Amino acid sequence: MSGSDEFRHWPASDGAGLAASVSVFADRPALRDQMAEDLADAGFRLVKAGEVAALLDGELAALGDVVLLDCPVVDAGRMAALARLDMRVARSGAQLIVSTSLEALDDVFACFDQSQPQILVDPGRAERVVAVGRILGHLAGRRVRELSREDRAALLQLTQQVDAIARQLEGLRSRLGDDEGEPKHLGARRSAFRGFADSSRVEKLAKPGLPEARLVREIIRHRQARAKFFDAALFADPAWDMLLDLTAAHAEKLQVSVTSLCIASGVPPTTALRWVRQMTEAGLFERVEDAADKRRAFISLSDTARDAMACYFAEIGQPALAYAA
Repeated sequence: MSGSDEFRHWPASDGAGLAASVSVFADRPALRDQMAEDLADAGFRLVKAGEVAALLDGELAALGDVVLLDCPVVDAGRMAALARLDMRVARSGAQLIVSTSLEALDDVFACFDQSQPQILVDPGRAERVVAVGRILGHLAGRRVRELSREDRAALLQLTQQVDAIARQLEGLRSRLGDDEGEPKHLGARRSAFRGFADSSRVEKLAKPGLPEARLVREIIRHRQARAKFFDAALFADPAWDMLLDLTAAHAEKLQVSVTSLCIASGVPPTTALRWVRQMTEAGLFERVEDAADKRRAFISLSDTARDAMACYFAEIGQPALAYAA
């Protein structure tokens, strides 16, 4: 049985068990057709497909359970379309997957402050299929209490097949399905991720100040220096690298864009964005709108995360700061 045939064997369904509906928007016709084909293979029912501008043109129509959007280039018209899509998806409860380029990431990120989309940066076909696999798991989760034993077994098999299908599509290395820089166990424990070992302990401690920015930047430089002599993947720790970068930026009174934070993470942008989303949900990061330009948004440490970082640096002591990693 081929990868596509296996995908068809486990059709996507909504909470009522009906074929889930999907809309696809992309300015590149070949890509739009490819995305529609992959979604059809996954059992989705296509209800609408068109260019990004179609989100602004014509009468409003239901977008379905899932929306896939490709927008690698942003201008004023496209930003208006994305902002409108963000509002519609947030109101409808649909699932949204957005692909873009690194150059357009900050603008695209700023447009989506309500719908919590999966954002992919310069993805291949396989990455999109993996993203769709996450959507399938979400849709199935809506009715997990109603699943029979056979359905549960089918759902488990589906989740195991998603990465295999992705690898067949593009001949990826076996580890790519686990996302470089993201622990392999993280997907299974994502719902249990709390962000803080014991936030109540942080609240009880006296709040020391953060160290000087130059000391934090020195730690970051020490960490980056390892990549000159060893494979950087050996030390990939995007959560800590982003925490350090935001700590230094806070001390420097600088605002950090999502693109800058992705670069600081040391992992591919799509992987970094998943970490940003997870750490925001866990209360470590906060999205901060630019008061002077509504088209921009930044990422900062939450108050609790800032206090936790201050307590950490106080714990390790000043002599250790220059050597901490």
